Amino acid sequence: MMLARAGSIAFAGILLLFAGPAVAQPATLGCTSAQTAQGTQTLRCERAITIVAEGGAKFELRDRNRDGHVDSVELSNKALLLEVPKKPGRVRFNVVTPQAIAAVRGTKWAVDAESGKTSVFVVDGRVSVARSAGRGSVVLGPGEGVDVETSGELVVKRWGAARVAALMARLGQ
Repeated sequence: MMLARAGSIAFAGILLLFAGPAVAQPATLGCTSAQTAQGTQTLRCERAITIVAEGGAKFELRDRNRDGHVDSVELSNKALLLEVPKKPGRVRFNVVTPQAIAAVRGTKWAVDAESGKTSVFVVDGRVSVARSAGRGSVVLGPGEGVDVETSGELVVKRWGAARVAALMARLGQ
Protein backbone atom coordinates (compact mmCIF):
# COMPACT_ATOMS: atom_id res chain seq x y z
CA MET A 1 0.00 0.00 0.00
CA MET A 2 2.81 2.43 0.94
CA LEU A 3 4.68 1.50 -2.25
CA ALA A 4 1.59 2.16 -4.40
CA ARG A 5 1.05 5.53 -2.71
CA ALA A 6 4.72 6.50 -3.19
CA GLY A 7 4.45 5.50 -6.87
CA SER A 8 1.34 7.66 -7.33
CA ILE A 9 3.05 10.65 -5.75
CA ALA A 10 6.15 10.18 -7.92
CA PHE A 11 4.01 9.90 -11.08
CA ALA A 12 2.11 13.10 -10.17
CA GLY A 13 5.42 14.90 -9.64
CA ILE A 14 6.67 13.81 -13.08
CA LEU A 15 3.47 15.08 -14.69
CA LEU A 16 3.95 18.48 -13.03
CA LEU A 17 7.47 18.73 -14.44
CA PHE A 18 6.15 18.43 -17.97
CA ALA A 19 2.97 20.46 -17.47
CA GLY A 20 4.37 24.03 -17.77
CA PRO A 21 2.20 27.13 -17.35
CA ALA A 22 -1.35 27.10 -18.62
CA VAL A 23 -1.66 28.62 -22.08
CA ALA A 24 -5.29 29.64 -21.71
CA GLN A 25 -7.65 30.34 -18.86
CA PRO A 26 -11.22 29.05 -19.21
CA ALA A 27 -13.70 31.76 -20.14
CA THR A 28 -16.34 32.40 -17.51
CA LEU A 29 -18.78 35.06 -16.36
CA GLY A 30 -20.24 35.74 -19.80
CA CYS A 31 -16.88 35.82 -21.61
CA THR A 32 -15.76 33.97 -24.74
CA SER A 33 -12.11 33.13 -25.28
CA ALA A 34 -9.91 32.88 -28.37
CA GLN A 35 -6.19 32.17 -28.79
CA THR A 36 -4.22 34.33 -31.20
CA ALA A 37 -1.31 33.42 -33.46
CA GLN A 38 0.97 35.51 -31.19
CA GLY A 39 0.19 33.22 -28.24
CA THR A 40 -2.08 35.67 -26.45
CA GLN A 41 -5.61 34.97 -25.27
CA THR A 42 -8.44 37.40 -26.00
CA LEU A 43 -11.50 37.36 -23.76
CA ARG A 44 -14.59 39.19 -25.00
CA CYS A 45 -17.06 39.67 -22.19
CA GLU A 46 -20.58 40.96 -21.89
CA ARG A 47 -20.88 44.73 -21.44
CA ALA A 48 -18.20 45.27 -24.13
CA ILE A 49 -15.24 44.34 -21.92
CA THR A 50 -12.14 43.04 -23.75
CA ILE A 51 -9.17 41.46 -21.97
CA VAL A 52 -6.01 40.44 -23.84
CA ALA A 53 -3.72 38.19 -21.79
CA GLU A 54 -0.05 37.62 -22.47
CA GLY A 55 0.78 33.97 -23.17
CA GLY A 56 1.12 32.11 -19.86
CA ALA A 57 -0.48 34.92 -17.82
CA LYS A 58 -1.97 33.75 -14.53
CA PHE A 59 -5.25 35.50 -13.77
CA GLU A 60 -8.76 34.85 -12.55
CA LEU A 61 -11.98 36.63 -13.51
CA ARG A 62 -14.15 37.82 -10.62
CA ASP A 63 -17.74 38.95 -10.07
CA ARG A 64 -17.55 41.08 -6.91
CA ASN A 65 -21.20 42.18 -6.91
CA ARG A 66 -22.50 38.71 -7.90
CA ASP A 67 -24.55 39.90 -10.88
CA GLY A 68 -23.13 37.26 -13.24
CA HIS A 69 -20.75 39.63 -15.06
CA VAL A 70 -16.99 40.04 -14.75
CA ASP A 71 -16.10 43.24 -12.85
CA SER A 72 -12.62 42.40 -11.56
CA VAL A 73 -9.51 40.41 -12.45
CA GLU A 74 -6.94 38.97 -10.07
CA LEU A 75 -3.59 38.95 -11.88
CA SER A 76 -0.61 37.15 -10.35
CA ASN A 77 1.84 36.93 -13.26
CA LYS A 78 2.52 38.52 -16.65
CA ALA A 79 0.47 41.19 -18.44
CA LEU A 80 -3.10 42.03 -19.39
CA LEU A 81 -4.44 44.72 -21.74
CA LEU A 82 -7.97 45.73 -20.77
CA GLU A 83 -10.64 47.79 -22.46
CA VAL A 84 -13.63 48.60 -20.30
CA PRO A 85 -16.30 51.07 -21.48
CA LYS A 86 -17.57 53.74 -19.13
CA LYS A 87 -20.69 52.66 -17.25
CA PRO A 88 -23.32 54.80 -15.58
CA GLY A 89 -23.03 55.20 -11.84
CA ARG A 90 -19.99 54.59 -9.68
CA VAL A 91 -19.25 51.03 -10.84
CA ARG A 92 -15.50 50.47 -11.15
CA PHE A 93 -13.63 47.63 -12.82
CA ASN A 94 -10.58 46.50 -10.81
CA VAL A 95 -7.39 44.62 -11.55
CA VAL A 96 -5.87 43.29 -8.33
CA THR A 97 -2.23 42.15 -8.16
CA PRO A 98 -0.04 41.26 -5.19
CA GLN A 99 1.27 44.86 -5.13
CA ALA A 100 -1.54 47.06 -6.50
CA ILE A 101 -5.19 47.67 -7.26
CA ALA A 102 -5.93 49.48 -10.54
CA ALA A 103 -9.51 50.77 -10.77
CA VAL A 104 -11.34 52.43 -13.66
CA ARG A 105 -14.77 53.54 -14.74
CA GLY A 106 -13.98 53.20 -18.43
CA THR A 107 -10.69 53.13 -20.28
CA LYS A 108 -8.01 51.09 -22.02
CA TRP A 109 -4.95 50.20 -19.96
CA ALA A 110 -2.30 47.56 -19.35
CA VAL A 111 -1.26 45.90 -16.10
CA ASP A 112 1.94 43.86 -15.77
CA ALA A 113 2.67 41.86 -12.60
CA GLU A 114 6.20 40.44 -12.62
CA SER A 115 9.35 40.25 -10.54
CA GLY A 116 7.81 41.59 -7.32
CA LYS A 117 6.30 44.71 -8.87
CA THR A 118 3.22 45.80 -10.76
CA SER A 119 3.42 48.23 -13.68
CA VAL A 120 0.30 50.04 -14.91
CA PHE A 121 0.12 52.00 -18.18
CA VAL A 122 -2.87 53.97 -19.50
CA VAL A 123 -3.66 54.07 -23.21
CA ASP A 124 -6.95 56.04 -22.94
CA GLY A 125 -8.97 57.41 -20.02
CA ARG A 126 -7.92 57.55 -16.37
CA VAL A 127 -6.89 54.83 -13.92
CA SER A 128 -6.60 55.05 -10.15
CA VAL A 129 -3.71 52.95 -8.81
CA ALA A 130 -3.25 52.14 -5.12
CA ARG A 131 -1.06 49.78 -3.17
CA SER A 132 -2.76 46.51 -2.19
CA ALA A 133 -1.37 46.93 1.31
CA GLY A 134 -0.35 50.22 2.81
CA ARG A 135 -0.64 53.81 1.79
CA GLY A 136 -0.31 55.58 -1.48
CA SER A 137 -2.37 56.10 -4.59
CA VAL A 138 -2.09 57.99 -7.87
CA VAL A 139 -4.33 58.74 -10.85
CA LEU A 140 -2.89 58.09 -14.31
CA GLY A 141 -3.93 59.71 -17.58
CA PRO A 142 -3.20 58.74 -21.21
CA GLY A 143 0.47 57.93 -21.81
CA GLU A 144 1.26 57.75 -18.10
CA GLY A 145 2.43 54.80 -16.04
CA VAL A 146 3.52 53.82 -12.56
CA ASP A 147 5.61 51.01 -11.09
CA VAL A 148 4.24 49.73 -7.77
CA GLU A 149 6.60 47.87 -5.45
CA THR A 150 6.09 46.91 -1.82
CA SER A 151 7.71 50.15 -0.66
CA GLY A 152 8.80 53.51 -2.02
CA GLU A 153 6.97 56.40 -3.63
CA LEU A 154 4.38 55.94 -6.35
CA VAL A 155 5.81 58.14 -9.11
CA VAL A 156 3.72 58.89 -12.20
CA LYS A 157 5.88 58.94 -15.35
CA ARG A 158 5.32 59.39 -19.05
CA TRP A 159 6.40 56.07 -20.51
CA GLY A 160 8.84 56.13 -23.41
CA ALA A 161 7.89 54.72 -26.78
CA ALA A 162 10.30 51.78 -26.40
CA ARG A 163 8.79 50.65 -23.08
CA VAL A 164 5.23 50.96 -24.39
CA ALA A 165 6.14 49.12 -27.62
CA ALA A 166 7.79 46.26 -25.66
CA LEU A 167 4.74 45.79 -23.44
CA MET A 168 2.28 45.97 -26.34
CA ALA A 169 4.37 43.48 -28.34
CA ARG A 170 4.11 40.98 -25.45
CA LEU A 171 0.34 41.46 -25.71
CA GLY A 172 0.25 40.96 -29.50
CA GLN A 173 -0.64 44.61 -30.17
